[in-house]
Amino acid sequence: MLQWRDRSPQQWQEFVNQEVCVTAHDQQSFEGRVFTVDPVSASVVLVSFPETKLRPSVRVILGHAVTDVQILAGGTPDSESRMKSLFLPDTAQVLGADELKSRRENLRVWLEKNRVPVTEDGDVLRVASVLSISAPYSTGDCNCANEIILARVQSLVESVPGELHTSLA
Repeated sequence: MLQWRDRSPQQWQEFVNQEVCVTAHDQQSFEGRVFTVDPVSASVVLVSFPETKLRPSVRVILGHAVTDVQILAGGTPDSESRMKSLFLPDTAQVLGADELKSRRENLRVWLEKNRVPVTEDGDVLRVASVLSISAPYSTGDCNCANEIILARVQSLVESVPGELHTSLA
């Protein structure tokens, strides 16, 4: 039988969103839905939605301690969306593809009006090849190693005028 740590990422991917029972070296068992498996450490992130508690619980079982993983039930689209809602910002879940496209386009136009060199790289806006802005295109979605450039572009994103701002807020 193949050890948990010796599996490939593709094999681990088969467990995502499945309800499982993870057995550790000390014969402890943990049940929940697999949110993800870390490809480096083979650690399993389990999410449980207890009926008696208001909040779900998240547990990480370190990969070196995992001896066995058994699938108890298959995943559903509902369970997948519930798990994603724990970790993704609300705006990323609510906005549809058309709305995200509109926000990206409005922000690109605004940056160009302010003479900022911007290009589209799929769903990501790139500013001068040093800063990226990903969906949903707000100040928190800007990434850059240069703090000065980051602060200035974030300031521009915050200052989008009224007619564009409503679609970026």
